[in-house]
Amino acid sequence: MDKQNDSLDSLFGEGSEEEPAALAAAMAPPAAAGHFDELRGGVSAPGQAPARARSMEVARHALPTPVWSRFFENLGREGFLDLNHRTANLERQVRDNGVTYNVYAEADGPQRPWSLDLFPLIITPQSWQQIETGVLQRVKLLDSVMADVYGPQTLLARNLIPPALVHGHPGYLRPMHGVRPAAETHLHIAAFDLARGPDGHWWVVSQRTQAPSGLGYLLENRLITSRLFPEAFRELRVQRLAASYRALMDGIKGMCPTQDEPRIVLLTPGPYNETYFEHAYLARYLGLTLVEGSDLTVRDQRLYLKTLKGLEPVHGLLKRLDDEFLDPLELRSDSRLGVPGLLQAIRAGNVLVANAPGSAFLESTALLGFLPKLSRHLLGEELRLPSLATWWCGERAATESVLPQLPDCVIKPTYASRGSGAVLGKSLSRRELDEWAGKIGRQGDDYTVQAYLPLAQMPTWSRRSAASTGSGQAARIVPRSAMLRVFAVSDGPRSWRVLPGGLTRIASAGLDIASMQRGGSSADTWVITQGEVDATSLLQHAQPAATTSHRSRRSTTSRAAENLYWLGRYTERTENTTRLARLTLQSLNGEDQGSRPLLAWLGELATAHALVLPAVPPPAQARRVFERSLISTLCDPKRTSVGYNLAGLRGAASAVRERLSLEQWNMIVRAERQFGQECKHCTEEADYSTVEALRVLENLSGYTAAITGAQTDRMTRDDGWRLLSSGRHLERLGFLASALAQSFETGAAFDEGGFEALISLFDSTITFHAQYQQRHDIPALLDLLVLDRDNPRSLGWVAQTLRGRLAKLAGSAPGKMPQIALTIPDPEQWSLEHISERGQDGGYGNLFELLTLCSDAAHKLSDDLGARYFTHSGEARQSVGA
Repeated sequence: MDKQNDSLDSLFGEGSEEEPAALAAAMAPPAAAGHFDELRGGVSAPGQAPARARSMEVARHALPTPVWSRFFENLGREGFLDLNHRTANLERQVRDNGVTYNVYAEADGPQRPWSLDLFPLIITPQSWQQIETGVLQRVKLLDSVMADVYGPQTLLARNLIPPALVHGHPGYLRPMHGVRPAAETHLHIAAFDLARGPDGHWWVVSQRTQAPSGLGYLLENRLITSRLFPEAFRELRVQRLAASYRALMDGIKGMCPTQDEPRIVLLTPGPYNETYFEHAYLARYLGLTLVEGSDLTVRDQRLYLKTLKGLEPVHGLLKRLDDEFLDPLELRSDSRLGVPGLLQAIRAGNVLVANAPGSAFLESTALLGFLPKLSRHLLGEELRLPSLATWWCGERAATESVLPQLPDCVIKPTYASRGSGAVLGKSLSRRELDEWAGKIGRQGDDYTVQAYLPLAQMPTWSRRSAASTGSGQAARIVPRSAMLRVFAVSDGPRSWRVLPGGLTRIASAGLDIASMQRGGSSADTWVITQGEVDATSLLQHAQPAATTSHRSRRSTTSRAAENLYWLGRYTERTENTTRLARLTLQSLNGEDQGSRPLLAWLGELATAHALVLPAVPPPAQARRVFERSLISTLCDPKRTSVGYNLAGLRGAASAVRERLSLEQWNMIVRAERQFGQECKHCTEEADYSTVEALRVLENLSGYTAAITGAQTDRMTRDDGWRLLSSGRHLERLGFLASALAQSFETGAAFDEGGFEALISLFDSTITFHAQYQQRHDIPALLDLLVLDRDNPRSLGWVAQTLRGRLAKLAGSAPGKMPQIALTIPDPEQWSLEHISERGQDGGYGNLFELLTLCSDAAHKLSDDLGARYFTHSGEARQSVGA
């Protein structure tokens, strides 16, 4: 305890007895001049900025607000010493949970860890009441506007909305005019970006209606942050989030056009979308099937999901795709992300799409300036939550009024797809301002000017010590500008509720624009309630008796099935090539390095599996050249070597991430990252060291064993898993059969060193010596590696298991084999006497015939599986045309 007190003294000053709230105020400089200070609950005056020599005595005059004081009281004095450790835990949790945000502009790869700050943004009940009331009014207003624009268009006829903002907007979809959405509800999820002004009031800056992001990230933020501050989370009575998600799903289900249990899917653009993590996370959390456009098809004006069992009807579609990509038949013809015919299915009333296509024009910043009049006309009410002053420069009067104010405003594109983002007038030179004024004068319709609002600044924790003050303390609580995204979700026909929280985005240091694409961060949002904390869960209530429960089976889409199949194949390829590379390097430097049959066999295998380039001399001719070539290509992404297979494994896994456990996904990511780093060290710093290369391969073997175990024991045995398993065993059958055949062709199987290497490649060394001691005869070898159906590395076991998987996949009756499984030789027909028999030339003709059958069967089965389950081009297809 004395050591801890010493640490407190060094942080706050010797003998300090300040309360935690006062200590926090002392560590945190006020917000920038003119910005609202969330910590202290007021605006920072120009003279309030602290000097370097500011003492703690002065800091007492600006104590935190009551809610922030309670937060720090729950943290305690000793808790300040633990904040760096909590930050490290937070960052580790983000990495372990695989939370990523893709940034297109980054050249070093599309993914980076999600950025989350330690402290939450705390919203008082009074502030939340203003936000909730205003957001509910606005979503109702926007839904009414959309209903009119795609209906009678009286708002356009009366010029309450300039027609150019609708008909001239790329997001206005003429094919949707006159279409009445399911349950007369256009907007099921709407997001509003809010900023707190210097006066402490909240203002609407923008709104998102096409496919607003954040619902998944804010859940992850809540999960992580609440665990870091459990006492404060409980004592402050923070409202929970699950009830809103439950209401959203219940509302969508109730509005789907079906009397039966509706099938709802979540449509994603795919793994390279910037928020793909959120798509997979939401799909899993809400219990939805994650699909891409290629997973869906339209037949007879109805939407169907392509599964291994055939076409299954889809009644609801939660889209995370911009409208213009939804249907290549009627919208963008170059889109490969949408579903041909989807709009026709919507027009026929056979599917609910959330949100209804065509809402993009509502996102235009220019529309904010017309909403007060629209609210009075449509709702008979004044807006309860104001927007920032906004001028659409397509109107001459607005342009003339705003041009002199450009230095104090923000210039934004009217149509987001035609602009390059917001530009702060205060950041422009006089020449640049004149250039912008000229652009606006020439193309006024394309630009909207919005009043500049200094964003409120919230406390954030920085592990980097700021400059020391005169008293020797370091300010580590740093104020940074923040913006709050709040979500309204539908809970029934034309009924909405506001999710009690939101996604807080924090600007980068020194910036006043909160954007994740510009390197910003995020924070959890705590809404304090004075009533009861809602304990609703998404988990269904337990049934009164087991006999009343109904277990629904998850459908496997053809795309997911194909990726699972290739996940199995790439896992097996990675394991096989890793073992082969290790065996080759060990043999080249072991006591049998002089065995020409062994070197010939390993050289042929290594070349066949792209561990070395074809032009490299064989190991018997140039051992060190062969060895260096093998090490140099281990992680070459352009060669089908170990690194290439590992990248393929990760790519297939990322496409079905929602089906993998968090541990399995993290194992795959760590394996690829560590292997790449260690390979680079091995080739660039260790001068192609064999010892280092063997260590790298040994580490990767540990990872592949863990990945294999997760696939075997931690995945549900559905059709998707059966295809994964089939892919693995198909790959193993072909690899082992060809390796065994080449060992006989090169004579390695008859060489002492080659014999041991062969059973090592089959991962059967311990089993062989336990059963046969030191015998090195061929019948014993063939018995274990070909016939033993208790050995998972024998050809007999692989063939038997593969036939069983295929029979189960096809739904065959017990004891019956489907036609596709008959491709694989039946191990029941194999015998040791037959395959051990030698011909007149002394060769093992029967063995070679069997091994050739196994290799050919693996290749043919690969084609048959693709035709039957993935491309649906085989004669046995069941799904197309159902």
